[in-house]
Amino acid sequence: MIRATLAALALGPSLLAVAAAAQDTRDPYLWLEDIEGQKALDWVKKENAATDALIRTRPGFETDRQRAKAILDDDRQIAGPGEVMGDVITSFWRDAANPRGIWRQSPLDAYLAGKPVWTTLIDIDALGRAEKQSWVWHGADCLAPDYKRCLISVSPGGTDADIVREWDRTTKSFVADGFTLPQAKSSVTWENADTLLVATDYGAGSMTASGYPRIVKRWKRGTPLSTAATVAEGTAADVGINVFAFMDGDKRRTMISRNKTFYTSDILLPNPGDGDFDLSVIPDTADIRAVIDGQVIIFLNEPYADFPAGSLLALPLDILASGGQVPFVPVMTPTKSQAIENVAASRNVLWVKALDDVEGKLFALRRDRASGRWSQKEVPVTANATLNIAGTVDDRDLAFVTAETMLMPPTLYAVGESGAPRVVQSLPATFDAKDIRVEKRFATSKDGTKVPYFLVRKQGATGPVPALVHAYGGFRAAQTPGYLTGQPYRAGPLGLFWVEDGNAYVLANIRGGGEYGPAWHQAALRERRQNSFDDLHAVAEDLVATGVSAKGKIAISGRSNGGVLVGAAMEQRPDLYGAVISGSPLKDMKRYNKLLAGASWVAEYGDPDNPADWAFLSKYSPYQNIRKGVKYPPIFLYLSTKDDRVHPGHARKFAARLTEYGNKVYFHEYLEGGHSVGADHAEDAVRAAMLHAFLTMELAGKK
Repeated sequence: MIRATLAALALGPSLLAVAAAAQDTRDPYLWLEDIEGQKALDWVKKENAATDALIRTRPGFETDRQRAKAILDDDRQIAGPGEVMGDVITSFWRDAANPRGIWRQSPLDAYLAGKPVWTTLIDIDALGRAEKQSWVWHGADCLAPDYKRCLISVSPGGTDADIVREWDRTTKSFVADGFTLPQAKSSVTWENADTLLVATDYGAGSMTASGYPRIVKRWKRGTPLSTAATVAEGTAADVGINVFAFMDGDKRRTMISRNKTFYTSDILLPNPGDGDFDLSVIPDTADIRAVIDGQVIIFLNEPYADFPAGSLLALPLDILASGGQVPFVPVMTPTKSQAIENVAASRNVLWVKALDDVEGKLFALRRDRASGRWSQKEVPVTANATLNIAGTVDDRDLAFVTAETMLMPPTLYAVGESGAPRVVQSLPATFDAKDIRVEKRFATSKDGTKVPYFLVRKQGATGPVPALVHAYGGFRAAQTPGYLTGQPYRAGPLGLFWVEDGNAYVLANIRGGGEYGPAWHQAALRERRQNSFDDLHAVAEDLVATGVSAKGKIAISGRSNGGVLVGAAMEQRPDLYGAVISGSPLKDMKRYNKLLAGASWVAEYGDPDNPADWAFLSKYSPYQNIRKGVKYPPIFLYLSTKDDRVHPGHARKFAARLTEYGNKVYFHEYLEGGHSVGADHAEDAVRAAMLHAFLTMELAGKK
């Protein structure tokens, strides 16, 4: 839910909850916001035990768990490309023997040939055992051109907050007296071999109301962080501030983003004259997607001058940084059915993955240096598939691209501008798909909007059968079809299990996401949120109208922002839905902005402390709209105590209120896993088995 470029810092949740309780006595379950409080944890343990007693003893549970874990741990999985470091490439890998994973490297040529020769760099399981910590990998940032020194980020138990330590790739060890940051939601990048740009928790007053850093400092090697000089800062009302860098050929381009709201950011660039960071003229609603050939590539979320929203523009970095008159040059404008989603650069080629009616297309773009104009051509990979750009090989102008469908396992290609894509690795099928089919359909929403959805079921299936509909509908995040062993998100092969039972699985592309560009998102923003709920209802109604399923036999699934979605949907149409799955969910839209990172999402939902905004938020806020005397569909809530993004109190309070009013609630709170609710494959496998059992118990037997 949080933009990847935002840093993070853990709040003091217990103190926060106690203070809130003193101010608001109208909520009888406010005590459940005390994340680590004994009373709250005792309640969690009791609820977990009740759910375990219902689910784990059910016939088929252990078989499902074992099969899910075998699928997730399968060592035939794609070794996804990490960073290309000269003549080697890195990859992060998890399997049964390495549940927390290993960071490793292979010669690039061997990897491209599909025969990688791996050397382990860091074993996270071994590191955790040695340091007596439950480490979860958060990534590595290695400094070009030799990539010798790296900044390694790991978090305890999967929280957003992590620690950062300097590591030497040649000695495969942490650097004694090297750069080290304590646990925080930090943002850090190399400025050069002896200097970092750091946004972190510097003590009282250094954080925003959203719990993110607001100050960037320049930290010199061998000096205390406390003496680092401030180079940029925002205000407490901002979402946060973060630092990042792009390699532009042999140049390292550092930047600072002051995130004023979730969707507006000031971009600061280093002045070539004095090295200070100055405000650029990049529109504050635009996103930076890549840097290539001295040009920064921006994506327009709002129209700018004569350029429409959803398009890519190029701006010369050297002129930007020096404060000269900057020409805005068009790079790519998508068609009405398209949305630009992924952008990556190799040395001379800008690679763009676009959605076209929610199916992937890949484009290669080049800049003519004489005229400054950009040309583009479509590069065929696999038709009617979901494509993702997984990385690039700079000097060879190659892109790593994965292609998959719900029935076709992922294949990793090395793609050039011309010639056939080269298969790097192709996964064997993990299930027999010959009797399963996928259809792309369109439902008509309340206001006439056509909403696409993907329907998966067995060949020749005749309804009505139970259906599981997964959706998200927010934060510009498109939901694209993936191989069934990974759908829906963070529930492993649940979708596969469900379809094999003879049921229907649906991925709904409702408004609020990015499936058709910025307008698709804005159509469900703030006071227009009801459109996403109406879209979900429309998909469910279409399943009924076409005989796929029936009222009361449809389950809906959503996590994080999707928790708002399914919470509102089950309350608005308890007659339509027969079961609900809700993971790491937002539920209390009256208090969400006061809990952990919640204040950062005001631009998406509105400000509940503003009476005008609460007027529309109050109409759908799931926690506040539970009504006595209404029978709601059974709900399975899963979450993590260590989630430092969406507060566990949302799910806890929602479960408690529903139970108080006589509704059936399944509740499972993991200790670790963070917002993703999965520190390793073992936890993901248990969740897939639990959710399959829940759906089977609540839907499969219904007439």
